[in-house]
Amino acid sequence: MADSGFGTTITFSSGFFAEILSVDGPDLARDPIETTHMGTTNGNKTFIPSDLIDNGTLSVEIAYVPATAPPISSAAETVTVTMPGGSTAAFSGFMVTFAPSFPIDDRMTASCDVKVTGEITRA
Repeated sequence: MADSGFGTTITFSSGFFAEILSVDGPDLARDPIETTHMGTTNGNKTFIPSDLIDNGTLSVEIAYVPATAPPISSAAETVTVTMPGGSTAAFSGFMVTFAPSFPIDDRMTASCDVKVTGEITRA
């Protein structure tokens, strides 16, 4: 059943905090490994899935507060996303982008990307 994302929170073990406007991801991916050879039937490429999964990037839009420094230069830390209803996704990650925006007649925001390193624990 579909649900609203209202109430989603993100915590960083460093204590970084921001008002969250939207969350996308993390976007999981697995590479294809090409297995095509000279005898492949009808000239169609064939593939098998890689055993490795890239757990991607968590993209977050936040309300920008100039006095709050983002952890863009910090090492990987525990990041926990808590969704409405209490489901969580926790992982080790580090901020790879932080892009503030200053519109003329709207709230200041920032887009952040957090790279997931290792496994995501879901509960």
